[in-house]
Amino acid sequence: METTTSQAADKHLHQVQPSQNQTNPSNSLSFDVEGQKQEEQEQLIEVFDYAQRAQWLRAAVLGANDGLLSTASLMIGVGAVKKDVKIMILTGIAGLIAGACSMAIGEFVSVYSQYDIEFAQLKRDGKESKNEKLPSPFQAAVASAIAFAVGAMVPLLGAAFIHNYKVRLVVVIAVVSLALLVFGGLGGVLGKAPVVKSSLRVLLGGWVAMGVTFGLTKCVGSAGI
Repeated sequence: METTTSQAADKHLHQVQPSQNQTNPSNSLSFDVEGQKQEEQEQLIEVFDYAQRAQWLRAAVLGANDGLLSTASLMIGVGAVKKDVKIMILTGIAGLIAGACSMAIGEFVSVYSQYDIEFAQLKRDGKESKNEKLPSPFQAAVASAIAFAVGAMVPLLGAAFIHNYKVRLVVVIAVVSLALLVFGGLGGVLGKAPVVKSSLRVLLGGWVAMGVTFGLTKCVGSAGI
């Protein structure tokens, strides 16, 4: 009888107390929460990396567009008073070099200021070890100079092999217009804006810039200055 009672008590105790092999719901919930947090952090890192890449690409497209339009406007402006192809090419080369240097220096100073601000913030937060994620002023300067030079090469190549004055102007305007459409479309894609509207806006702006430069330079040349 005592043996039967003891066995019954053991069986009842075994039913009341949870088995050690059973999963603790609180531990499972904690594990799920931690897994979700880790997944969200990974997604945030991916979004941040994509945003950084998009910013760099957009800056490169804008730099190339600036080089394209600035150099083309200079060449067309000089072409309004000087029909010699050598003078136009030299003007374009001078604009390429000056613009690339200006872009590089401006970007270096701007990004270095951003670097100082972000590094100071990391230092205040005690996270100096993460300074490898900070923007590089040297890389930004080189990238801006290269982007500007690439854009400036378009009108230079368009005018380099054409000796007829009128044909040269038409070709330069044509190749620059095509490049403006391409750069405007890329800027729209990277900026999540309508591609057609962005392309047309950049194209019309380029035409205005070239037209104003040509017209004003023509007036100054006609005045005998």
